[in-house]
Amino acid sequence: MKHILLACSSGMSTSLLVSKMEEAASAKGVDVKIWAVAQDKAFTELGKANVLLIGPQMRFLKKKFEKAAAEEGIPVDVIDPVAYGRVDGEAVLKKALSLLS
Repeated sequence: MKHILLACSSGMSTSLLVSKMEEAASAKGVDVKIWAVAQDKAFTELGKANVLLIGPQMRFLKKKFEKAAAEEGIPVDVIDPVAYGRVDGEAVLKKALSLLS
């Protein structure tokens, strides 16, 4: 099972995205756990994740997250703003899985 962590400013705006990603994963038969947290909680949740995707509004924090995630060997990237805005769970799931391979 892969563990995908999403982080955004408050943790609220990604909750619908988590649902859409779970639907896409289920349709594809991909075994994943996906959850979203606020940016300040992301650092404590890193150890439970295989990949971290951060909301587009937090792209300025990417290097800070990469530094913390490097210690755990966890890839970090920013969620595509278009996929984020469209709540395109399939596209974001595909991005997360590509970072894991």
